[in-house]
Amino acid sequence: MTNMFLVLLNATAIFFYLISSLILLKDIQTNQFKQRALIMAWVAVISHAGIIIFDAIQQYALDFTLFHIGSFISLIISLFILLASFSKPVEKLGILLFPIATLMLLLDMNFADDVKTITHYSSAMNTHIISSIIAFSLLTIAAVQALLLSLQNKQLKTHNPARFMRALPPLQAMEALLFQMITTGLLFLSLSLVSGFIFIEDLFSQHLAHKTLLSIFAWFIFSSLLIGRKYYGWRGKTAINGTLYGFICLLLSYFGSKLVLELILEKAVNT
Repeated sequence: MTNMFLVLLNATAIFFYLISSLILLKDIQTNQFKQRALIMAWVAVISHAGIIIFDAIQQYALDFTLFHIGSFISLIISLFILLASFSKPVEKLGILLFPIATLMLLLDMNFADDVKTITHYSSAMNTHIISSIIAFSLLTIAAVQALLLSLQNKQLKTHNPARFMRALPPLQAMEALLFQMITTGLLFLSLSLVSGFIFIEDLFSQHLAHKTLLSIFAWFIFSSLLIGRKYYGWRGKTAINGTLYGFICLLLSYFGSKLVLELILEKAVNT
């Protein structure tokens, strides 16, 4: 019965994420279905949250395996998009990000593993973990914004932008939103690093050194972008490239080691 309930929640979340993405695609042409798409997305996010919460209750722990944490992060990203859509025209990001949430749900369902709990950690360590997840989620949205900005720039130079590009907010609004995401994401990344230095005994131990260094490098990149924006007016290509470089550092930091340890090395051991 429990497994059937989780399967039903997964099917509901996947279905409504995909339907919302398709409606948003259609809305590019008609500009009449935004509210319908957002309602579908809220159903998907609520179902997705139910999966995470119900699984944690069932296991008496939060699963921190590779694909489950990927699913958790995609949930946070989708939730941030929906919350931001109340005040900013960011819902079109769902065309790209909602299918990623669907993929994470499918991977999590098909590659379930032994639970790695958070219950053994102190509240301070939990703060470090959760702030890391929120930082990565916000800076993922910033990276998608940067990619769209790059496409927007190229399309505008052709003087015949595609319909999707015309449906996006103006360049200035997109850039402003990009730096808002970077600012908020950097605050959580700072909290993650500070709490890590305070509460983790050896942050530069062999299995953590690369994660720490890549996270610090990403912090410097994003901080430099904000300083350059304020004092030197950095924008356009500089902002786009800096955001993507910073995000790649975080991506390698957060998922590089988990990918190697949980998939590649484990598979090698089993074979």
